[in-house]
Amino acid sequence: MTPASSLHGRILTANGWVRGDIHFGTHIAAISSDHTDPRGEDEVPLILPGFIDLHVHGGAGVDIMQGGDTATTVARAHARHGTTAMLGTTMTAHADDIVRALQGLSSAIAQRAPGTARVLGVHLEGPFISAERLGAQPPLMVEATLDEVRHLHAIAPIKVLTLAPEIGQHQALIPALCALGIRVQLGHSAGTYADGVAALEAGAAGFTHLFNGMTGVDHYHPGIATAALAHAEYAELIPDLQHVHPGAIRTALRAIPRLYCVTDATAATGMPDGEYALGVQRVHKCLGCVRLESGSLAGSALTMDQALRNLVALGLALDDASNRVSRFPANYLGLQDRGRVQPGAWADLVVLDRDLRVQQVVVEGERIALD
Repeated sequence: MTPASSLHGRILTANGWVRGDIHFGTHIAAISSDHTDPRGEDEVPLILPGFIDLHVHGGAGVDIMQGGDTATTVARAHARHGTTAMLGTTMTAHADDIVRALQGLSSAIAQRAPGTARVLGVHLEGPFISAERLGAQPPLMVEATLDEVRHLHAIAPIKVLTLAPEIGQHQALIPALCALGIRVQLGHSAGTYADGVAALEAGAAGFTHLFNGMTGVDHYHPGIATAALAHAEYAELIPDLQHVHPGAIRTALRAIPRLYCVTDATAATGMPDGEYALGVQRVHKCLGCVRLESGSLAGSALTMDQALRNLVALGLALDDASNRVSRFPANYLGLQDRGRVQPGAWADLVVLDRDLRVQQVVVEGERIALD
């Protein structure tokens, strides 16, 4: 491999911090130490693995459920905040609307447009959820069937699927979904602790926006969140400090070894206050918060660089925080060539200043314009 470019700084490699140069084309070719740079630590940029967001509904004023080329617009908006790979995420909707969204995502998955994050596949968040824990999802839920999932999976590859394990035959369906290469996540669920444990034993791998849209932590009547805290290896969490109290985030960090972060970003991300689409519903962004007319939280306006800063503000070391926005979501999807800085991995990189503000982004060797 002939390196086409390089960056200098403090590099968070798979083996720890190295001060020096990283050489890359589409993939990382080499990392070399530099002991001659006279600058102090505060003057040297930080180079981290690019962020991987497994729960993205929208951004830049558009929603993935609108279909067409909206996924490309969303992927471009998030790349400017350091996201180098993502899953396009659907909403609960009528079957034809979900198909339209997946057809649009299929094009973005097949070909990464210049200036965008890589769209790795689909997170099918609805419609296989509980009417009792809809959150911001509309009341269009249905029970899953293997034929329906196969049909959708053939349109665009489903990498993650959220379901409520207590509904109908969902428990029995989990092994077949896993056999398709889909990570089954528990979420938007009114299930019990026992339902959560049984689903994990059947092959479920994670939990969708932990604590939100699920039964909680009650010492008499433990729910899905308790099953996650007691048994999960992986779970996603929205660290915007609005969806989950910092104390609950710290609890999850101690309990779940590979807790990773997502944005649950909506069309309002990167946009001024106002009204935006979230599937068939309208949401309102005000003071950084996205809500339905009822006042309920409805996704977020979070970006992954802000997620990283929030984790560090909670007291996490930067390398630990980086793992939770890069390495752990990559590992969850079984990707050993993303989410880490090492020779042979994709050249997905984010360059930060001392305040953890994005200075440069590289996706598969392409330097992304940030303006």
